[in-house]
Amino acid sequence: MHADIGFIGLAVMGENLVLNMERNGFTVAVYNRSTEVLDTFLSGRGKGKRFIRAENLAQLAAALKPPRTVMMMIKAGPAVDSVIEQLLEHLDAGDTIIDGGNSNFRDTARRTAELEERGYRFIGSGISGGEEGALNGPSLMPGGSRAAWPAVEHIFQKIAAQAKDGEPCCSWVGPGGAGHFVKMVHNGIEYGDMQIVSEIYWIMKELFGFDHETMADTFSQWNRGKLDSYLIDITAHILSHKDSDGNPLIEKILDAAGQKGTGKWTGISALEEGAPLTLIVESVFARCLSSQKENRLAANRLFGTAKRTQPDNPETLIPRLHDALYAAKIVSYAQGFELIRMASETEKWELDFAAIARLWRGGCIIRSAFLDKISHAFEADKWLPNLVLSPYFSEELKHAEAGWRDIVALAIQNGIPCPALTSALAWFDGYRSASLPANMIQAQRDYFGAHTYERTDSPRGEYFHTDWTGHGGAVTSRTYTV
Repeated sequence: MHADIGFIGLAVMGENLVLNMERNGFTVAVYNRSTEVLDTFLSGRGKGKRFIRAENLAQLAAALKPPRTVMMMIKAGPAVDSVIEQLLEHLDAGDTIIDGGNSNFRDTARRTAELEERGYRFIGSGISGGEEGALNGPSLMPGGSRAAWPAVEHIFQKIAAQAKDGEPCCSWVGPGGAGHFVKMVHNGIEYGDMQIVSEIYWIMKELFGFDHETMADTFSQWNRGKLDSYLIDITAHILSHKDSDGNPLIEKILDAAGQKGTGKWTGISALEEGAPLTLIVESVFARCLSSQKENRLAANRLFGTAKRTQPDNPETLIPRLHDALYAAKIVSYAQGFELIRMASETEKWELDFAAIARLWRGGCIIRSAFLDKISHAFEADKWLPNLVLSPYFSEELKHAEAGWRDIVALAIQNGIPCPALTSALAWFDGYRSASLPANMIQAQRDYFGAHTYERTDSPRGEYFHTDWTGHGGAVTSRTYTV
């Protein structure tokens, strides 16, 4: 018996993915560097199922139907390159290697080019959904060697989550590192979504004085409307979950958030592309700040906590909380898709933004009811610069703006930190401003560095310099944009 696919790495995601594949009718050859992990799996969850044990990479390759397909779920970085080189000793030209980890998209682009040059095929696939998604149906974002897609499409689309209309949450994204780039931005949006939800929870608790039952009920109600999404759903469950002593577990969880790097990569890519991902980057910084627990305790002893005045009848402000969360959520997705659009142009990927939105409708962490609306917006205008300019989302923001502004102002007045809600609102105000104070920045740059400026009474692209002090020269600095 030969396997349909080989699999390397049986940690949480890998184990659940191979169980998903086997349940969907595929025979999987499995290998793990630690034989103890392999033994535990095959004598436990994998016992009696269509798995072929491989003690080493040679056995893994020998167990596969030609042309061979091998998928890795291992730690991103040098380990991926090392395993690829070892694996190639046992593969033939035309075989396919898949990296399903959270690799940097530039590494994926490099690996794709290098392996294609040597006659192999490479796919870098983003996978979202966590442990549950891996087992029951994740969102899959494959990119890399287009010629490899027909050989693995039937497996990927079979194991992927299905949207409500039955469409699998998996389709070919694009060449090179496109798949891992889209997954990276997905994670950036996830950072933003999680941060704004946590800020709304904090306003409810710290300023409004809501108990956990009230907060859980509020999030549950929101999840039946426009805010219907995975993260809102699990937030309601978290708030209602009791520890063994009967008290809310959330209050015993240390307020120091971890991260694995994809949010940081999103911010770096945004800076490289010149994309103003203010909410998403602020969400990364919020995690960094949260991790400075000891410093925050010292600062609290020094400065204390800002005086807070609970508003009268805070329950009447719940609709405004809803609007603030909803508006910021729109901005999170709008910023993410703007970065995808800009990178697609830079890398010449020609990505289908409507299709990307459909990939995220099921299985993934940021699945949300309005992803269909995002897809429709890009179907109506595939060159749409930003989602907030679409008819649907522009009207939604107009309706939610007042509540959003009220909640941000109330939080700031009472010393409740809400960096993501605030930066999202500042971005929105800046994005819709016909004029910004950047004219002063340009004047300052020209004053001290002769960097030149454009004039409102001259065509764009025509640059001027002023001798501000009366004793400067006429030589100017070269004009360029980083």
